[in-house]
Amino acid sequence: MNLVGNWSYPTAIRFGAGRISELAEACTSLGMKRPLLVTDKGLAGLPITQAALDGLEAAGLGRAMFSEVDPNPNEKNLEAGLAVYHAGGHDGVVAFGGGSGLDLGKMVAFMSGQKRPVWDFEDVDDWWTRADPDGIAPIIAVPTTAGTGSEVGRASVITNSETHVKKIIFHPKVLPSIVISDPELSVGMPSVITAGTGMDAFAHNLEAFSSPHYHPMSQGIALEGMRLVREYLPRAYADGSDIEARAHMMAAASMGAVAFQKGLGAIHALSHPIGAVYGTHHGTTNAVVMPACLTFNRPAIEGRIEQAADYLGIKGGFDGFYQTVLEMRESLGIPDKLRDLGVATNRIAELTEMALKDPSVGGNPMEMTFENTEALFHAVI
Repeated sequence: MNLVGNWSYPTAIRFGAGRISELAEACTSLGMKRPLLVTDKGLAGLPITQAALDGLEAAGLGRAMFSEVDPNPNEKNLEAGLAVYHAGGHDGVVAFGGGSGLDLGKMVAFMSGQKRPVWDFEDVDDWWTRADPDGIAPIIAVPTTAGTGSEVGRASVITNSETHVKKIIFHPKVLPSIVISDPELSVGMPSVITAGTGMDAFAHNLEAFSSPHYHPMSQGIALEGMRLVREYLPRAYADGSDIEARAHMMAAASMGAVAFQKGLGAIHALSHPIGAVYGTHHGTTNAVVMPACLTFNRPAIEGRIEQAADYLGIKGGFDGFYQTVLEMRESLGIPDKLRDLGVATNRIAELTEMALKDPSVGGNPMEMTFENTEALFHAVI
């Protein structure tokens, strides 16, 4: 075993019900005088978003919002957000919402002072060093879902609208300086989104736990993250007002994003191109492909999954864990196949090529080739 790793852990997190009331003070503590709240179209008019803007306005910090963010944000959304940011003379970003709002908000702050195109900062080798760190505006992240964990991430996923390829844009200073995790903000989340985002959190923790890379801190976090999802996602799905379940799910989502510093794998390698080409919900897509990816990786992870099953109180080792995943999906209304999400079989070769270029491939326990990856797509579509 190669006992070598580069480790970085997250930021200041203000966790607890009602802590959105601290948003204005958090902005002030980072020197923001004119923050821009970035969120998605669906959240823009909701009471939780308007209340956050009310709080900023009452504190003398203005009332500015950008919400032209697609479910899979792209460089066009980014350009539009930057135009609003510069026109308004803003000096920081409040990234507010689920994965799309958080990712796009972080990129608006990151690109606000850069002179190169966003694709020059893709998470390849040391491309992040091309960025001017003084050109990155301060960021506060406010998650309203419990899945992506982008609030504690140092990267954003941006889709190239021309090639339909998802790109990971990385820089250490993309990590928000302050996170406000208020589970009350997720109470109104529809059950279908609760299911999809919750399974996204489970996928992050599962793949991090299964990754062959050495990162024992992430390993422990991923294990507890899986336990929290298994115990509390059914409760949050059954009763959206269950604040205890919502809180534990919000914690599990952040844990998953912290843990996957250890690596992701085939689940995300398949999910990213599917989402880019067909616009499917990321977490739901992860849940659909999860069983097939578990089977694919079984020769390399069976012993590790047996350990996870013991910790989660699941009998039957790997088979018991696999069956639990199937039961979770069914209880949450997750489709069995990608065809149920509108994915066709006529682009499998293209999707396979895209999957093999995805950075997640490097963290998969089994080597991914064109042949076995193509077979995976056939199994899940």
